[in-house]
Formats: sequence, structure tokens, C-alpha cells
Amino acid sequence: MAATYTGSPQRYERVSTRKFMLWLGIVSIVMLFAGLTSAYIVRQGEGKWVNFELPSLFMVSTTLIVLSSVTLQWALISVKKNNLGRMNLALVLTAVFGLGFVLFQYLSWKQLVGGGIYFVGAVKDINMNYQYIKAGTENPADVQNVAGSFLYAITGLHIAHVLGGLIALTVVLWRAALKKYSVSNYEGISLCAIYWHFLDGLWIYLYLFLIFIR
Repeated sequence: MAATYTGSPQRYERVSTRKFMLWLGIVSIVMLFAGLTSAYIVRQGEGKWVNFELPSLFMVSTTLIVLSSVTLQWALISVKKNNLGRMNLALVLTAVFGLGFVLFQYLSWKQLVGGGIYFVGAVKDINMNYQYIKAGTENPADVQNVAGSFLYAITGLHIAHVLGGLIALTVVLWRAALKKYSVSNYEGISLCAIYWHFLDGLWIYLYLFLIFIR
């Protein structure tokens, strides 16, 4: 929601600053993941790399975060129409889907561990189908599984930012329960939606990156 003048210069400045800081944070997150994915590509090109199947539950978590984005947008549309009942329902559904995303990411990590993929592990630990890319004449059994480390780092950092989004969503839910939002005052929901949609888009990018950059 664009900042609007409400008769108070202090109010105008505060609203503008909050949105500016949010976008500044988003830009910094983009730079972080751009650096990580670039490092992934460079390290993969050096060899001593393992290609393995991604957890099947990643598809479930992807579906859940997309649904959470849809319901949060529904909440924003509802408050703009002053339909606070639907707004509250949509916010609750967003929280449920968001928590579901975190849960299935955790279960996906359990799938990886079951296949012998660890944050700090070796190729010899893997007990699932994989393809090893050599760099020379090294013995794969003696090589660390750097691909697994990258996967945990990328998905783990994304989850950390999702948890931050869930904290923000909890604040929005609390304020909604106190009837703080209306057709003329919904900035908190708007800012939360911007961040949450960004996290949704970021995950889709990361998931497609991990599927195709192999």
C-alpha cells in the first residue's frame, strides 16, 4: 500500500520508512541468495560434485507456500472490502499453510538424511542413486559431499527467512484479533503480504534452480 498523507507529517514519514526498510531488506536477501546460487554454479563446475535426487516432499512444501501466498492475498483483498471475517479466516489459513511449509521442509531434510545426504558428509555416506562428477583421478569415496552442504545451506537460509515471516504474520494475526485493521488501515497486512509473496517467489526460484542446475 502506498504511503498516504493523513494530516500528520510524522505518520507519513513512518509509513514511508517502514516500506522502504522492507524493500531494502528484500534487496539484501536477493543479494544473499544470488551469491549462494552463483557459488553453487562455480563449485559445481570444479568437479568433485554429486548429483542426487531432490526430496519428493519438496513438491508438497512448494504447493503449501503457493497456497499460503494465495490466502494472504485473499486477506488483503478482504480487508480492502472491509470484510473482516474473511480477512481473519484467510490470515489463519495463511499461518496454517506457512507452518505446513516449514514442517514439510523438515520432513524433506529427513528424507535427505535417510539417503545419506548430510550437511557435513562424504560421498561414501550416500545410499541412494547419484551421479558423481569427477575433477581428476580422485576416489569418490574419499570426497566430501559439497552438493549436500549447499542444499542444506540454501534451503536452511530460506527457512530462516520464512520463520521471520511467520513472526510477522503472528503479529498481524494478533492485531487482527484486536480489530486493528479496517478498510482505511491495513498497512500491516500489506507489508506482510509483500514480504510473504517475495518468500514464495524466492522458494520457487530456488526449487527450479536446484532441479535444473545439476
